[in-house]
Amino acid sequence: MTQSNEFGQPIGAPVAGTFPRPRPLHQDMRGQYCSLVPVSPDHAEALMDAFAKDPEGRNWTYLLLPQFPDVGACLTWLASVEASTDPLYFTVLDQSGCAVGWASYLRIDPQSGSIEVGWINFAPSLQGTRASTEAMFLMMAHAFDDLGYRRYEWKCDDLNAPSRRAALRLGFTYEGTFRQATHYKGRNRDTAWHAILDGDWPSARAEFERWLDPGNFDADGQQKTPLRIG
Repeated sequence: MTQSNEFGQPIGAPVAGTFPRPRPLHQDMRGQYCSLVPVSPDHAEALMDAFAKDPEGRNWTYLLLPQFPDVGACLTWLASVEASTDPLYFTVLDQSGCAVGWASYLRIDPQSGSIEVGWINFAPSLQGTRASTEAMFLMMAHAFDDLGYRRYEWKCDDLNAPSRRAALRLGFTYEGTFRQATHYKGRNRDTAWHAILDGDWPSARAEFERWLDPGNFDADGQQKTPLRIG
C-alpha cells in the first residue's frame, strides 16, 4: 500500500518486525513424504544411484555444476559444500530415508528479510512427486514461519521452461527477466526472477497443506485435485 509523507510524496507502507532476521541453520526439516537434512559426503553413493536414472544427463543442462562422472566426484563436491552457509545445502531424503536430491537457501539477506531457493537437483524418482512439492513447501515454511523472512525468491535460466513452470505452480509470481545476467558452461544466461512475499504466504500455505493431505490422493497415488496457488 502506498502512503504519503508530510510533503505529499508517495512512500512505502511501514514494515513491521525487527531486523536482521535470523539466518537459516543446518537443521532437519521433516514432513510426511520427505525430509531435508544437511548435506553430507555420506549421501554421495545414494545420490549417484538416484541420478543414474537420468543416463543422458538431461537434468544437468541448466545446472551450474557439470554432471558428476562418478561417486568420487559427487563425494568431493558434497565435502566442499558441507560447511557452506550461503548457499546452505540440504539433501532431500525420501520416505525410506534414501537421498534423492538436494536444494539450498542462497543469497540470504537477513537485513532485508530476503532469501532465495536454488541449486535444486532432483533425481527422476523425486520429480513430479508429493515429496518434491513437500520439500519446497518445507523450505518455504521454515523461511516464512520460523525465520520471519519477507521475500522468498526463485531464479532460473529464462530458457529453462520446466523450472519456470514449477515456480508458477508453487505460487511464485514472475517478476521479469534480467538479460545477460550471467554466463555459465560457456553460454549466456538471461535470468527469470520469481518471488513469493510474506503477504502471499498464508493462503499459499493453506493450499499446500490441502494438496499434501493424504486424502487428496487416490489408491494409486494420483492427485484428486491439483495444486492451485494464486
